[in-house]
Amino acid sequence: MAIGRSENAGAFAADNARAKAASGTGWYAFLARTGLLAKGVSFGIVGALAVKLALGDGGKATSRQGALASLAQHSSGKILLILLAVGFAAYALWRFVQAFAERGSGTDAAKKWGKRAGYAGRGLIYAGLTFSAIKILTGSGAQQSQNAKAHQTAATILTWPAGTWIVGIAGAAIIGAALWNLYRGVSRKFEDRWRTGEMNHGARKWGSRVGVAGHLARAVVFGLIGIFVVKAALDFNPKAAIGLDGALQKLAHTSYGPYLLGLTAAGLICYGVYCFVDARYRDVSTSGGGGRSHGGSARRPAWLRAAG
Repeated sequence: MAIGRSENAGAFAADNARAKAASGTGWYAFLARTGLLAKGVSFGIVGALAVKLALGDGGKATSRQGALASLAQHSSGKILLILLAVGFAAYALWRFVQAFAERGSGTDAAKKWGKRAGYAGRGLIYAGLTFSAIKILTGSGAQQSQNAKAHQTAATILTWPAGTWIVGIAGAAIIGAALWNLYRGVSRKFEDRWRTGEMNHGARKWGSRVGVAGHLARAVVFGLIGIFVVKAALDFNPKAAIGLDGALQKLAHTSYGPYLLGLTAAGLICYGVYCFVDARYRDVSTSGGGGRSHGGSARRPAWLRAAG
């Protein structure tokens, strides 16, 4: 009897999760919007630190983990760090629930599992950020820069059979992410997930502008990361691999470093603001029934809806 009740409770919880995800309501929507806010804050901090560096007013070129460590140096920053840890955890849970709730069968099975993998991958990234924030708060161990982690990871993989190919493919995938961000920015595809019927003219106009600038900045940094990861594979040199902090440092060390770094940093701040707009107006349902008031989201192919 106890086993039967447990199975029934589990089935109810699974059905509830799928229903909330399909409608984009309740606790599921809370996870999504809280997570998007935390995502925006984290990119905004990275951008602000890089802007200060470009202006010669302190600051530094750092990753999001580095930005979290910078927050911990201030008493008020620790409160924000706690909130960010909660937000990152919410984002991770949102993506894991998306992966679980994704449906598909027959000819759609491969597409379903591809989308699930994408959702789960995003969830793992933010689970890692949650773990990093907790480690910083508890002071348990020094934080490696993304550059150092990239060097270490590339060095390990390059020793594997076909390791050169694995690192090269990873770099190519990151370049693909850069091109995807470029496409989303130029085409403004990110708007397809917005409930535009709820947006006034100002929110739509400025939300679109910061979205374009933010996606273009992400295209720049992802492109640099991908190029240098591919270079690490081609040269069999793990020290060529870089992270987000390394990409910003590469910009800072060019002939027009302060200008290129400043523009890219401002773009990352714009991406943070875009995440705030996304948190407010995004249709987070897995059914894709919301979106543009003229049906843009509902008529888009499922693979394109998932990529948003």
